[in-house]
Amino acid sequence: MKFAVGLLCSAVLLSAQSGMDLLNHNLPMVDAHNCYPYEGRWIDRLDRALSAGTPVGIEQDLAWDGTQPVLSHSRELKGGEPTLRAYFLEHVRPFVEKALREDQRANWPLLTVHFDFKDNRPELHRALWNLLGEYEAWITTAVKTADPNKLSPFEVKPLLVLTEDNDAQEDVFFKDVQVGAKLRLFGSAHTANFPGKSREELTHLAATAAPEELLKENPTNYRRWWNNSWADVEEGGQRNAGAWTPADDARLRALVNHAHKLGFWIRFYTLDGFTQAEDHGWDQGYNFGSREAALLRWEAAISAGVNLIATDQYEDVAVTLRGK
Repeated sequence: MKFAVGLLCSAVLLSAQSGMDLLNHNLPMVDAHNCYPYEGRWIDRLDRALSAGTPVGIEQDLAWDGTQPVLSHSRELKGGEPTLRAYFLEHVRPFVEKALREDQRANWPLLTVHFDFKDNRPELHRALWNLLGEYEAWITTAVKTADPNKLSPFEVKPLLVLTEDNDAQEDVFFKDVQVGAKLRLFGSAHTANFPGKSREELTHLAATAAPEELLKENPTNYRRWWNNSWADVEEGGQRNAGAWTPADDARLRALVNHAHKLGFWIRFYTLDGFTQAEDHGWDQGYNFGSREAALLRWEAAISAGVNLIATDQYEDVAVTLRGK
């Protein structure tokens, strides 16, 4: 019996290391949007995200202060921005080191940090690469293959690091890495563009083009996920959303199913619903207008299998996930 259990555990771990099952066994999870302070306010966001339960996604927006990566919602800095090292990496040190001691690898990665770069200068990219090198023992990696289309298995650790689709990021985080060395970050797929179209036409196409038209590429050893605006589901996004309809649900499921069929994880941003009194520095552009309206979308995203459900209402979505 022990031998059979051991084989089962080994199979589970191998599956997690080999592809999509790595990220919460390909099940939905909370992605804590803009999980850092603004101008000294809302400093508890990271603790709120960790308290909501793991596994959890954590978004960190990065800018460059001339010496190191700092957390900022814009490229223009006002001074005093927290550093990525102090606010995130050192803050989660006890959490990660405890996970390493306990060695419950079937539950890893516990934290999926996603970097949204507000500045794509190469010195920021190189500084981040070097900084993550100091913490590589914590980080899920994959060996760089000679053929980018050959996906190597993950070496799973408590922390997974994602970044977005900018090609300048790929230059530093993938192309400059030697074959056989470890990749520390994994980028997102390119969503197709439609040159020559007006803004109105692009808005309509985002919500109506077939998923196969929006995402045409396959995963690579570096590009492992797909990052989507909610405007790809409901035309015009959150502020223009009406009643949640069966057609909306079908659209969401079609996008998720297409991504998963190709082998990508999928994220949607940012699903909020709050009143003015409930606002804690959140973006009105992502506001469905009420918790009830957002709840319908949270439940739909969970049912559809969205991997990373980005929200500022970390606790509410975590409760909804547990209920589903």
